Amino acid sequence: MSQPSPEGREQGRGTAAHNAVMRELRAQKDETYDPTEPTRVWLDEDTTPDGVVRSLTIVLNTGGCRWARAGGCTMCGYVAESVEGGEVGHAALMNQIEAARAHERENAASPAPLVKIYTSGSVLDEREVPPETRSAIAETFADRDRIVLETLPDFVTEDRLADFLDRGLATDVAIGLETATDRVRHDCVNKYFDFADFVDASETARSLGAGVKAYLLLKPPFLAESEAVEDMVSSVERTAPYAHTISMNPTTVHRYTMVDHLHFRDGYRPPWLWSVVAVLRRTADADALVLSDPVGHGSDRGPHNCGECDDRVATAIEDFNRRQEPSVFDEVSCPCETTWETVMERETAYNQPLVR
Repeated sequence: MSQPSPEGREQGRGTAAHNAVMRELRAQKDETYDPTEPTRVWLDEDTTPDGVVRSLTIVLNTGGCRWARAGGCTMCGYVAESVEGGEVGHAALMNQIEAARAHERENAASPAPLVKIYTSGSVLDEREVPPETRSAIAETFADRDRIVLETLPDFVTEDRLADFLDRGLATDVAIGLETATDRVRHDCVNKYFDFADFVDASETARSLGAGVKAYLLLKPPFLAESEAVEDMVSSVERTAPYAHTISMNPTTVHRYTMVDHLHFRDGYRPPWLWSVVAVLRRTADADALVLSDPVGHGSDRGPHNCGECDDRVATAIEDFNRRQEPSVFDEVSCPCETTWETVMERETAYNQPLVR
């Protein structure tokens, strides 16, 4: 496996300008966060290759993504919610885990079979989650059916997965690939690794007995709507051989990001929900479970259509996630689909957004 690094990308390899802007934008935040409380915790149901299962999701509040400290991804505002100072110790992180478990005990009749753990960066990055904490987390959830760990590909190694796999815990690595197109990932998302590095990490994980979940980003900045759709269809097709599940995330406008900077100046519109539908229709036969959760749908900052049909289309997408049957989209229609079709035909990168 090649050894990509945030440091190498920062040192004159094409991302210094992006990083400078991102650092300036993130410097505007003035919120502070408690290192003993997780950023977010919620209970839900997830569609998996084994069916629909109850899940507990924990977003740990760490010292922040290593790459984001250099500048980071153009759309990601999660690092702005990280604890100042760049480090959260073992005791504080385990306090966060206990707070999440307390939330579960208060709101669920029994423990969720699936646990998903995220940070603003990588659970397997030992600068964010020390080895001692990683081992303790594995022990804490060893009685669950499966655990999902968010990580960048460089941290997918045998020793870091062993804490989970050696306890007999079914483990997935969740990698924010964003796109299978290196130029889009580098120039639009400002992520430093290549598709080949994702492939290497996936093969490492699978050789150890772990599964792979890939996150793709629909419509990063600087792409027209039609370009974003075509890139996403191609990315699903190229990613499917290496991941059992692909989660397509339509871009949402987060504060303290380049996307927010562009959106505020009428230079960016989140994707249409019709674009989400188009991708799901065209990739329904992919050799992977393809899902989408349009966070913030119907809002100006989230994926949206005209405002009249947003909830109906989002409900159809949720139905598709569970049934994997594209015919569910035949049940929804709206006159604004004609507007979306015009945008797909006429919008270009240099005149987007054609319609707000």
